[in-house]
Amino acid sequence: MATIYLKLSKRVQPETKMSEIIIRLRNGNDYDILAKSGFYITADNFKNGELIVNRRKVGNDVEYHEAVEAKLGELKKHILNSLNVKDKKQITKEWLADLIDRFVHPEKYKSIEDKEHDKSFSELFDEFLKAKEFSDDRERGMQVLKRDVWRFTKFQQTMGKRKDFTFNVNEVTKDDIEDFRDYLKNEKALSERYPKQYAKMIKEQPNGIRRGRLDIEVRGNNTIITLMKKLRSFFSWCYDEGKTKNRPFDGVKIGVERYGTPYYLSSDERDYLTQVPMPTKHLMTQRDIFIFQCFVGCRVGDLMKLSTGNITDGVLVYTPHKTKDEENAAQARVPLRTLAAELIKKYKGVDKQGRLFPFISQVKYNEAIKEIFTIAGIIRKVEVRNPKTGEMELRPINEIASSHIARRTFVANAYKQASDPNIVGKMSGHVEGSRAFARYRTIDDDILKNVIDKM
Repeated sequence: MATIYLKLSKRVQPETKMSEIIIRLRNGNDYDILAKSGFYITADNFKNGELIVNRRKVGNDVEYHEAVEAKLGELKKHILNSLNVKDKKQITKEWLADLIDRFVHPEKYKSIEDKEHDKSFSELFDEFLKAKEFSDDRERGMQVLKRDVWRFTKFQQTMGKRKDFTFNVNEVTKDDIEDFRDYLKNEKALSERYPKQYAKMIKEQPNGIRRGRLDIEVRGNNTIITLMKKLRSFFSWCYDEGKTKNRPFDGVKIGVERYGTPYYLSSDERDYLTQVPMPTKHLMTQRDIFIFQCFVGCRVGDLMKLSTGNITDGVLVYTPHKTKDEENAAQARVPLRTLAAELIKKYKGVDKQGRLFPFISQVKYNEAIKEIFTIAGIIRKVEVRNPKTGEMELRPINEIASSHIARRTFVANAYKQASDPNIVGKMSGHVEGSRAFARYRTIDDDILKNVIDKM
């Protein structure tokens, strides 16, 4: 009858003070072979040829050795069970070493298909981001989703009733997707109900996203819908790329975001802003960049990549990054107004990276825009939808100003002149049939008066 004995290697690792367990497999005179186990322990946890956890210690040491004890027990059973199907002559030290290695490091022996199948959500999500080459702004939004999925998974494991739950793309169900949506809606309340657990959870968040406070806020319906659409696009990519055959979003109704009427600067306000003196060179530069953006209408992510190479015969030409992968994506072409061309000339050669302007970060750019509006006295109130409550409310435009107002200003004022979505879309980079573009086509008082005057 075969018996397994254990011994501890005399070689001690200097950093961990641990030694490897050696397995001896013996069956009378048939075989007596040794092999390394791949498990390391400290000497005070090994007595009389057995791993005996020293529970006088506390914390991670005890937990680690308890885990090794459990895995070692499984390995011993695996070895003995494997003997039942082996000819005694085949039981060699090479056979034992291979058997142990396959048990301890199964990932080394998986097929490419199995390795793909076993990839975690995080691994696949990183591949998705790399393949899509999102703009910095969109990738930050995607990283928010990745963090939310991680917290949802952790909540299920620690505070829910699914200790072994993982957000595996091959196993996630329609019910899991709907549970995730409910979690997004209720996470703020859950964090207040379980403050200690959530504080620990936040600290354990991977990928360098630890925060000193709870990074959880009430999410509005639009925010939840946006996150769900991002998750759906990830699963669609996984399916299209053959990463999974699972389609958990089938039958899931996500809904449609609801937005208020876009607010923007009138052409008079825009032109007035060009004349207002700025107290610092920094604000003057950011004001000039904002005015240029008002004249070309590109998204800030595209704006910050523009160089003289994007200008041909007085026309700005670029492919919008957000829609470059869509079937009906096309180049945006914007003839440059005199002032826009003058601003380019003014800052020619200033940026060390060869871009049209000396750009700063998007966050600081948005902060500067708010300050510029305040200095210029552009503080009128506009009606906006509260993203958390969904209710309409009045806010001073300078308090909510951002780079996207420049894009809205371009589209809205261009539409007043052209009233043809195809013409405006050619310049703004909106794809045909864009619902976002449709929101810009607001019939305002000026258009109504123009109609009456022509009657």
